[in-house]
Amino acid sequence: MYGFNVKVNDDFDAAVERVTEELQKEGFGVLTEIDVAATLKKKLDIDKRPYKILGACNPVLANQALDAEPDIGLLLPCNVVVREDEDGSVIVGFMDPASVLGLVQREELKELGGDVRSRLQRVSEAMKG
Repeated sequence: MYGFNVKVNDDFDAAVERVTEELQKEGFGVLTEIDVAATLKKKLDIDKRPYKILGACNPVLANQALDAEPDIGLLLPCNVVVREDEDGSVIVGFMDPASVLGLVQREELKELGGDVRSRLQRVSEAMKG
């Protein structure tokens, strides 16, 4: 599995704000924010439900990954998706860094991926409440 998600009780904008705050508690900053719905509207004139991709990065952990494997940047940052479902509910999805970093097949990255996964799972759990 490449990710995990949680349904939240927030509206879309509140979910984006809250997940950003919860990520900060685990040492992550949001480096990028891609508004997929706005981009598809602008480029293709297609209307989509609200959908954002947040590129989250923990600098200390990213540095450890880069020291272990210089090309690991191809798999960074950790993506977090906030999307509105067809029924209007809001879903927050997290990439599974253990799965993604496991592609490299290096023991030190396997351990690091497990640490990052634990942090993102704590964010996911906090989003439930």
